Amino acid sequence: MGHSTATTYATEIVLPGKVEPDGLQVTTRELPSPSPGQVVLALAATGVSFAEQQMRRGKYFDQPPFPFVPGYDVVGTVTAAGPGVDPGLVGRRFAAVTKVGGWSSALLLDAADLVAVPDGVTATAAETVLVNGITAWQMLHRTAAVRPGGTIVVLGANGGVGSTLVQLARHHGVTVIGTAAPRHHSAVRDLGAIPVDYRDPQMYRRISEIVSDDVDAVFDHVGGAGVVESWRLLRRGGTLVSYGTAATKDVDGNSQLPVLKLFARLTLWNYLPNGKSAHFYNFWAGKRRLDTFRSRLRDDLTQVLRLVADGVITPQIAAEFPLSQAGSALALAESRTVTGKVVLVPDAHSG
Repeated sequence: MGHSTATTYATEIVLPGKVEPDGLQVTTRELPSPSPGQVVLALAATGVSFAEQQMRRGKYFDQPPFPFVPGYDVVGTVTAAGPGVDPGLVGRRFAAVTKVGGWSSALLLDAADLVAVPDGVTATAAETVLVNGITAWQMLHRTAAVRPGGTIVVLGANGGVGSTLVQLARHHGVTVIGTAAPRHHSAVRDLGAIPVDYRDPQMYRRISEIVSDDVDAVFDHVGGAGVVESWRLLRRGGTLVSYGTAATKDVDGNSQLPVLKLFARLTLWNYLPNGKSAHFYNFWAGKRRLDTFRSRLRDDLTQVLRLVADGVITPQIAAEFPLSQAGSALALAESRTVTGKVVLVPDAHSG
């Protein structure tokens, strides 16, 4: 070696424009040294989320201009600490939410964004419950504040957020009805939910037959016309938590319009005199108060990771791909044939 400062090279996956999954580019660049407050994180795991599927179509709500490196969240080991950062962080494992930039073998991050990963939780497991776990935790416990003994409906119970939400709710003593394609019903049942076929035209009637009483909360990532039916399922005082517009993901045109239309509808519903409430969950809400945002994120993810360590939550890992095969990973995630999360891990280097 002989050098006092080793140069860090990062292999990055670049989204060059609106491309099919096989249009992603693998590039290498030299990472600058960490600035004050920053660390270098060597990647152990990152993942494919719905955000990247939208970004490659140019349809994510506030994505950066092309070209850019996608990657919503990461788990890795700190290899260098910049000025003003505790050197004791080096060699330890952390998780972080990045929104973009995660699909890189090494990356610069603010030390303030790091959340410690407990021993006994693998990088892949931590990655699988990172944004999904925070989202599920916050929707269940902060947005809807569902009490033990309640009943909820989770649309897409086999998905990344859905499968985590089902497990958190069951642990909390809540009955869960989960919608999914029939091929995922045994997986949904294993998570502790009652499965219902989301393709059934009478899906909402089926749910009503199962619960006999109205439900405490519905978690709806689909949006579109069906959100009206979700609202109808709620008891007086119940909560609709909408967290996406998957129904319109393949629709061309303005990506913001479906979100804004849904937002307007939810806002109006809150003025109806039936005690129900409707919320659009936004992971990044409150980011303007950065310290509060970070501490809440750290608290919530720490709780989720502890439940993983304790075996209460089983991360639903669909598949692992080397980083350089991000295109294949993205294609698999978009095929809708898998339960859980598609994870990217570093390429094995010879030598």
